Amino acid sequence: MMYQAEIEAMPLPQLRQLQDARLRQLVDYLYARVPFYRDQWDAAGVRPADIRGVADLARLPFTHKSDLRDQYPFGLLAVPMEEVNRIHASSGTTGKPTVVGYTRADIDLFAEVCARSLYAAGARPGMKLHNAYGYGLFTGGLGMHYGGERLGMAVVPVSGGMTERQLTLLQDFAPEVICCTPSYALTLAGEIRARGIDPSSLAVRYAVLGAEPWTEAVRAEVEAGLGVTATNIYGLSEIIGPGVSQEDHLERHGSHIWEDHFFPEIVDPKTGAPLPEGQDGVLVFTTLTKQAMPLMRYWTNDITHLYYDSDARRTHVKMGPIKGRADDMLIIRGVNLFPSQVEEVLGEVAELSSHYQLVLRKKGAMDSVLVRVEPTETVAMALDDQAETAHRQWAGKLRERIKGTIGLSMDIEILPPGGVPRSTGGKLARVKDERGL
Repeated sequence: MMYQAEIEAMPLPQLRQLQDARLRQLVDYLYARVPFYRDQWDAAGVRPADIRGVADLARLPFTHKSDLRDQYPFGLLAVPMEEVNRIHASSGTTGKPTVVGYTRADIDLFAEVCARSLYAAGARPGMKLHNAYGYGLFTGGLGMHYGGERLGMAVVPVSGGMTERQLTLLQDFAPEVICCTPSYALTLAGEIRARGIDPSSLAVRYAVLGAEPWTEAVRAEVEAGLGVTATNIYGLSEIIGPGVSQEDHLERHGSHIWEDHFFPEIVDPKTGAPLPEGQDGVLVFTTLTKQAMPLMRYWTNDITHLYYDSDARRTHVKMGPIKGRADDMLIIRGVNLFPSQVEEVLGEVAELSSHYQLVLRKKGAMDSVLVRVEPTETVAMALDDQAETAHRQWAGKLRERIKGTIGLSMDIEILPPGGVPRSTGGKLARVKDERGL
């Protein structure tokens, strides 16, 4: 079953025709309304008439996050301020946030794609949605809230944090669906286990997790700890928020991008040249239907690949897991490293949990990486006076796996359960850089 079957299962030739028509409208719209794009395209020698469809997109320059900051706060709006219905902003790590405006039609689109995503995740009208994404300037909370209401769900706007209250409401309100970050789902699963709560006693059956990369090992731990089927939702504020793509709860292999609204490309991180299907590169989006602040060829910095799945129920293209961000890639002794690579290896050591932290340090003139991990609570409870020996064995096993898989030697520190920082509701920082201290 699909929420909007006529769109989600649209034959590809028909979908391409729709995308081409929407792109032509978008190019004319942006050229007439947004001086930034008009000046950018004039400088590149490209006229609106040159772009007849998505096959011509590579002729246009990229839009970068720095462009949004340079146009702060409202320089990229394509509509007068009196037509703006809502303003969101992403929390940048440096400088001013990136600002995104929405018309009433944009808010309606936001609700539509989030409802479509929730349905693909297993949610159905009449269910209750425990929404543990943060509300406010962050798009996650309000995006999923409106999507749940559009689908016909009863939304519980819990927001992030206050774990004790979250557990009480999960028990008392009996929601069938929860959405939050994967790291916070791990926190909830750990607290449920610590309190001796049987996951099967909870009504929750589906978890919609996003806003940060996660692995199959995290999925397995969340599903066991919460008694759910967990799927990935992807989005970013600049494009619309959550609801750009979503895994199907029956397939759970790749996330369908809702191509009727968001056209994706994969490009080479260094040259920007388009890459073929299945090859990893930077994910780039063009928003085909937004009114207030459409973006053309927005460089997300997320590293993934695209592919069409002939066995899937939907025809829309799938994206693989986010391997990391091009700007978050670490270069350690000449080797490119994404934190998610360590997380994947960690899932191969059964005695260790999915909680980890990477600490970057200097050893003389060389960079080094310390991996802080902890055993699962079940394993830790079974240890006796042989704990020190067990820790050495686990550290050796993990060190060997990391060296063989990633090609780097790393130091390993085994901490007691709870020793690695946990998410309190928002995104969790997995890397601690002590090289400049």
